[in-house]
Amino acid sequence: MSIREEPWANGTPSWADLTTTDQPGAIAFYTRLFGWQVEDTGPRTGHYGLAMIRHRPVAGITPVPSGPQAPPPVWTSYLATDDVDKSCSLVGAHGGTVVIGPVDVGTEGRAALAVDPTGASFGLWQSRNHIGAQMVNEPGAMCWNECMSRDAAAAREFYHAVFGFRYCVVGAAGDYTMIARPEGDLGPETAIGGIAQIDPNLPVPSHWMTYFAVADTAAAVATITEAGGGVLRGPMDTPYGPMAVCRDPQGAVFAVIRLPLT
Repeated sequence: MSIREEPWANGTPSWADLTTTDQPGAIAFYTRLFGWQVEDTGPRTGHYGLAMIRHRPVAGITPVPSGPQAPPPVWTSYLATDDVDKSCSLVGAHGGTVVIGPVDVGTEGRAALAVDPTGASFGLWQSRNHIGAQMVNEPGAMCWNECMSRDAAAAREFYHAVFGFRYCVVGAAGDYTMIARPEGDLGPETAIGGIAQIDPNLPVPSHWMTYFAVADTAAAVATITEAGGGVLRGPMDTPYGPMAVCRDPQGAVFAVIRLPLT
């Protein structure tokens, strides 16, 4: 079991949350899929839903007003930072855009939302009382985050400048790189995420993808379909386990994968 009780290291994907136009519907869907218990944190936080597994937070679900101006439902990956204000300055200095923040989130932490130079949105989280995910790499919990980019080379340059990321090329084509922190070893065993080049023939914008571990990919896909979601790609075998790219009933995209040890 992968339990975390200390703040995540700078640059590490530490949290993911869903912004959705139908919070009750999304909660019902993901509770059925992952077995989450979702706690309403109250009106002071906009009724942010804290998804729990065995009393440990693993993800968030937050509502946005419905209507023609509402943003589309989306999963956001948050990268840990020791100093969110400094990280926001680096984002702007290297071609990215800070969209929201930095802003204090009560006593839980300090956050910002940004867009990298290739158009992929991501969050920044400086922890205080809330370190982010306290369980990872277990069924129902976040297990991988990757930047799918229209310009992977530019994305790698940006994240290196902001976080000091180093990279390990995976596969003969060289279009996928795994991320290592500045002091970390290079390789799949110590990677904290990935950056991939989107096929130019696919009409997909740059984005960060959140992966959740499942005990059985085929069973998870069946549950997703039965619960009103859909499968966009897969299931398919990969060197790291069978995975599928899916959408929930409101349209937010995420991935599921059965890890070798789950």
